[in-house]
Amino acid sequence: MLLDNIDKIHTTEMGVGRIKKNLQLDTADVVEYCKNKILDKDCHIYRQGKNWYCEIDNIKITVNAHSYTIITAHILK
Repeated sequence: MLLDNIDKIHTTEMGVGRIKKNLQLDTADVVEYCKNKILDKDCHIYRQGKNWYCEIDNIKITVNAHSYTIITAHILK
């Protein structure tokens, strides 16, 4: 389960830039922002293939199921 491995969640330098741009974030710690969203009790978490998807507050966060890398995040339309 994704929540059991919340401490392993991280992203790459490119991932930070991509997530900031996609979510229009102005926060220094993108990983912490995403973790807080994932830990929210209202977050809908599901696995499809090799990724976990976390949907909350019109945001969808994609996390690789093996490496726990945050691949991307998008604002849902």
